[in-house]
Amino acid sequence: MIKVHLEKLVAVMVTLMLLAACAAQNENAYVEKPIEELYNKALEKLRAGDYIAAAAAFDEADLQHPYSMWATKSQLMSAYANYQGNAYDEAIIILDRFIQLHPSNKGVPYAFYLKALCYYEQISDVGRDQKITELALNSLNDLILRFPRSKYARDAKLKIDLTRDHLAGKEMEIGRYYESQGQYLAAINRFRAVVDKYQTTTHVPEALHRLTESYLALGLVDQANKTAAVLGYNFPGTEWYIDTYEIVENKQIRQPERKKSPWYWPF
Repeated sequence: MIKVHLEKLVAVMVTLMLLAACAAQNENAYVEKPIEELYNKALEKLRAGDYIAAAAAFDEADLQHPYSMWATKSQLMSAYANYQGNAYDEAIIILDRFIQLHPSNKGVPYAFYLKALCYYEQISDVGRDQKITELALNSLNDLILRFPRSKYARDAKLKIDLTRDHLAGKEMEIGRYYESQGQYLAAINRFRAVVDKYQTTTHVPEALHRLTESYLALGLVDQANKTAAVLGYNFPGTEWYIDTYEIVENKQIRQPERKKSPWYWPF
C-alpha cells in the first residue's frame, strides 16, 4: 500500500516538473515581432545612449526580417551603435559584411567612411605602434578613391593630414633614437623617409635639421650643406633652420640669455 502511494507521489512530482518546464519554455519562446517595432525599440536604445544594447536590437531586427527593406538599414545602424559604444572591431566586421553583401547600396559610401572612422579614432600617440594609423590612412584613401565626390571624401581628406602626421612622428621618434645611439645611417633612413613620404607634415623641418646633423657626424659635409640649403629655402627663419645654420657655419646666431642679478628690480 505504501509502495503504491509512493509511486503516485513520484508520478505527480514528475508531472509537475514537466508542466513547470513547459511553462518556462513558453515564457522564453522566440517570438517574432514586426520590423517597425524592433527597429523603433533599437532606435530608442540608441537615443538613450545604450549603444551596445542598441546594436544587439538592430541585429535582432535584421535577423528576424532579413529580406525587409529595413534589414540593410539595421545593419548600418548596428555598426553605428557599435562605433558609438567604442566597439570598433565589431563595427568593422559588420561594415565589411555590409559592403560585401550590398555593393550597390546607396549606404556603401557611408559604410566605408564609418569603417575609416573606426580606425581613425583609435589612433594613439606616436610612441606606440602605428598599425592602426596605417589602417586608418589606407581606409581614408580607399574612401576618397572610390567615392571622390561624396561628402564623406571631403572630411576624409582633412583627417588624412593627421594620420600622416602621426606616421611621420613615429619615423622621427625612431630616427632620433638611432641618432642618439650613434647609428647615423639608420637615423638618416628614417629622416629621409619623413622628407620623401610625408612632405606636407609638420615634421619635415626637424627631419632636415636632423639629416644635416647626421651627415656632419659621418663627415659628409657636401650632403649636409645641400640638406641645409633645402631647409633654408623651404623653411627660412624657422628655429630648425637657425639651429642648422649654426652647426653648418659653426657660428652662434642666437644671443645667450643674460642672467639677471639677484638684486635686479624691474622698476
